[in-house]
Amino acid sequence: MLVIMFATFVMWALILERVFYFRFAHKQVAAEAIAEWRSRSDRKSTFAHWIRDKLVSEVRMKAEQNVSLTKAMVSLAPLLGLLGTVTGMVAVFDVMAITNGADAKAMSAGVSRATIPTMAGMVASLSGILFTSGMDRRVARSVQQVEDAMEIS
Repeated sequence: MLVIMFATFVMWALILERVFYFRFAHKQVAAEAIAEWRSRSDRKSTFAHWIRDKLVSEVRMKAEQNVSLTKAMVSLAPLLGLLGTVTGMVAVFDVMAITNGADAKAMSAGVSRATIPTMAGMVASLSGILFTSGMDRRVARSVQQVEDAMEIS
């Protein structure tokens, strides 16, 4: 359960880092890339297109930083919950072996140990999925805005 809590904490730290990036830093990064493009006199040559692609890629890289790690943490949470399920079920089988299945109260403690980590992993994962899908849309939209602002003349 502590591992799930730690993984969830790391996931939310990464999500909040991206929220703060888009709130405070992304506009400056995008504005610098657009200003660099607009300061160029040559915008038609193949070399100019390469520079434009490079500028857009730099904005995309900064916008997508840590998104893959966040998605990995989202995927990891239910797996850690399942690991808790396995350990809880091992406790149930251990009680069944010792008491020959006669002590339902002792077995219920193992069942509880099996279900709580699973639910915790699912809740952590679902909360992360909501934000990562929104983050994907935000990254795509912001990169598209930068591309649109870098007109080719």
